[in-house]
Amino acid sequence: MFGELIPVGGGDPIPLLKKRLLVGRREGCDITLRFSNVSAHHCQLSVERGYWFVKDLKSRNGTKVNGTRVSRKRIDPGGVLEIAKHEYTLQYSPSDLGASGAPPSDEEEADDILRRSLLDRAGLVRRKRDA
Repeated sequence: MFGELIPVGGGDPIPLLKKRLLVGRREGCDITLRFSNVSAHHCQLSVERGYWFVKDLKSRNGTKVNGTRVSRKRIDPGGVLEIAKHEYTLQYSPSDLGASGAPPSDEEEADDILRRSLLDRAGLVRRKRDA
C-alpha cells in the first residue's frame, strides 16, 4: 500500500494500491466515487519522486488541494484533496515511497502552461455542456 485517502467527516479509508490511479465515477476507475457530481474520469493520482501528485482531467466540478483549485499539484502528507466537494486527507510517508532530498516542484511543465489560456489555468473557463 502506498498511502490512503481518509474521508473528512468520517467513512472508510481508501487504500492507494498502485503508484498511478485513475479516480472517477466510472466502474473502470482504480478509485470509484459514486457521486453524481464526480466526473466519469475526474482526476489522476500518481507518485513522483516519493510524493503524491494530482492532475485534474478537465472535470466539470474541479479538483482542489488544501482549498485551492488545481490542474496539477503535489499533495504533501496530511494535505486535503477535494474531488467535486468531497474532501479526503492524504496519509502517506514520502520516505517509504522513495523520496530523498527536497520535495519535487509541483509546477506544471512549461510546455503545458503555454498551451493553455490564462483563464483556463486559473480555472475560470466554463466548459460547454454537451447537447
